[in-house]
Amino acid sequence: MTRPQRQQAAPAPAHDKEPLLKIHPFADTFPMLAQDELHDLAESIRTEGQHQPIVLDRDGVLIDGRNRLAACKLAGVEPRFTTYEGDDPTSLIVSHNVVRRHLSKGQNAMIHAMASSLSGHSLRTQAKLHDISRSRLSAANVVLKHAPELAERVRVGKLGLDAAHDIARERKAKTEALVAQGERLRQHAPDLAEQVTEGLLTLDTAITALDQRVEEEQLRQLVKESDAIRVADGDTAPALAQLAERGEITWDQAAQRAEEHRTHRHEAILRTQQALQLIAENWTAVHNLAARPDTLYAKEILNGLTSEARSLTERLTRAA
Repeated sequence: MTRPQRQQAAPAPAHDKEPLLKIHPFADTFPMLAQDELHDLAESIRTEGQHQPIVLDRDGVLIDGRNRLAACKLAGVEPRFTTYEGDDPTSLIVSHNVVRRHLSKGQNAMIHAMASSLSGHSLRTQAKLHDISRSRLSAANVVLKHAPELAERVRVGKLGLDAAHDIARERKAKTEALVAQGERLRQHAPDLAEQVTEGLLTLDTAITALDQRVEEEQLRQLVKESDAIRVADGDTAPALAQLAERGEITWDQAAQRAEEHRTHRHEAILRTQQALQLIAENWTAVHNLAARPDTLYAKEILNGLTSEARSLTERLTRAA
């Protein structure tokens, strides 16, 4: 519970040569009045007096009344102060500023995000304490971290939170991409990562070099897999990997030949499968022919075939 404020008779310094009051960090996040509004307030204080005292904490830190203090100086009026005796200055600042001022929801979220960074309170706690949308607080926090110059514009009402968040989110994505690229370099090419750290290579150049290494390794793997298949098929031609390692062909050429071999091999397998399927589908005709080998029927069939087909038919009928 907060204790009531009590009036303090001692006036604050009114001359420029006097030391300036220290401002509470959270109170300082709220934007000051525009110049015309500040002059209007000064005129009101000059003619009607200062209605509300400026609030200091026990250590003399100003927690509410920056505009009143500035207006008193403009009006040439000695400001009136009171000391806050409670234990929750943040709540007082909120109640005297958020409720009193015409702040947009984006400004309100940004001010509380700034306050959270100062106080160490989580965004969840800040949202719960001050009844603010967590999504807006989160957006304000992204702006605060990745586009702090835009955060200030949101705070004073010169830029909407949504527009600032879009820009900050793009910056965040770029930053995360750069971090991911750096981590990839450290994991897969520490030598390149070290050159980037020493300023000998740019990150983009190092990533390009790493991509080239990865591509070359993929080519080597493709060629070696193709060589293993050729050996398993009984092919006695020189291994493509050996030709590339001896410099007789490039790895690109070896990979191209390996891919061509894979394609031709696949096509040959399909053709053979189709041919054998046809034989299987017509195997009854072979059986019928084998049952009447020396008949006129068989002779007329064989005479109508090419020599290769006749030779194959004779072998098949004997096997049948």
